[in-house]
Amino acid sequence: MGRGKTWTAALALAVAVGLPAGAWAGNDTDDDIIVGFATGKSGILQAYDQPAEHAAKIRIEEINAAGGLLGKQIQIVDSDTKSDRNEGVKAGQAVVDEGADIVVVTCDYDYGAPAAGVAQDEGLISFFLCAEDVKAGIEGIGPYSFSASVLAAVQGATMAEWAYNKRDVKTGYVLVDTSVEYSKSVCYGFEWMFPKVGGKIVGKDGFQNADPSIASQITRIKSLPEVPDAIMLCTYNPGGASAVKQLRAAGIDSLILNGSSLDGSYWLAAVPGLSDFVVPVQGSIYGDDPDPKVEAFNKKFEAKYGARPGSQYAYPGYVLIDVWAKAVERAGTTETEAVVAELEKMREEPTLFGPRTFTDKLHHQNITTYKIVEATDGKFGYVDEWTISEPVPMEILFGGVQN
Repeated sequence: MGRGKTWTAALALAVAVGLPAGAWAGNDTDDDIIVGFATGKSGILQAYDQPAEHAAKIRIEEINAAGGLLGKQIQIVDSDTKSDRNEGVKAGQAVVDEGADIVVVTCDYDYGAPAAGVAQDEGLISFFLCAEDVKAGIEGIGPYSFSASVLAAVQGATMAEWAYNKRDVKTGYVLVDTSVEYSKSVCYGFEWMFPKVGGKIVGKDGFQNADPSIASQITRIKSLPEVPDAIMLCTYNPGGASAVKQLRAAGIDSLILNGSSLDGSYWLAAVPGLSDFVVPVQGSIYGDDPDPKVEAFNKKFEAKYGARPGSQYAYPGYVLIDVWAKAVERAGTTETEAVVAELEKMREEPTLFGPRTFTDKLHHQNITTYKIVEATDGKFGYVDEWTISEPVPMEILFGGVQN
């Protein structure tokens, strides 16, 4: 039985043996508060999970140094999912068995859901490190599950509105990686917003992240009467770098837009001199963020781990500990229902990487201000920021534009 549930059993026992009800306060009778990380410390998700987990642990250190949470120190327990869904169940159970008060799970919904499901069954809060599919929350896991990042559809919608207004992009071609929900959701947002602002989608095609070639898709793009102003590429690495390389090698010089998953200079060597490639981010890792507090965090991260964050996906890890700890302090307990209630009261809650809002209908962000970074001559840099004109509707989050 998870610690989120044990307080009720403990209370019943207290009453049965004649102790006053106030003698039991669930998790708060423990000496420490425990955060369990059931994340990918190896395998394909390590590149996403570990920077976010490192950032989360920085926030935990800051809280502990300031006196702790509810006057207690936060302790950490870890288990490796090995970027495997089956191992995710084991990892989630392992941190629960070690007394976790909250279970932090992997960045991706598909891979993080097994551990999050364990937490839900045990009556514990789960927080996805940076999952951006709407199902990584109430809809796919249950009422105790949250994500610290911003919905993928918001990324696509941001790219659509920004490109139309700031780069005069009037025609777009959608190229979607159908291997995971994240990529499909990015394109849902673009396909919803781009026609709303006046853009025209001139074609759509799909591929799988593991496909060695997108030659047939490129042929269809080049067969269009006119080259589209932009390619909305919805994918992630390693397939993302391969797709970009093939597009440019085929002579397609259109502006390429993508979600946040292709932030980071670690892959740019695969496409030497890449330009006109744009992604939305929650903060810039490149030393040029307009908010000096973001760069101060980047330097703190580097001092602790020996390198700067590799992408913007470090930042949601910091955010999740920040908002959860605020909710615990306001609730005066780590008991699940009380903390969830405080999280769901948050409206534009300030964090280092932008405000967060949670409701009893949505445990994600369906609108935010994104920083815009662009690759020019093989280097990323901050160029702008943008807030979409309206939140992404729930029906778009769940299935995109219905034709």
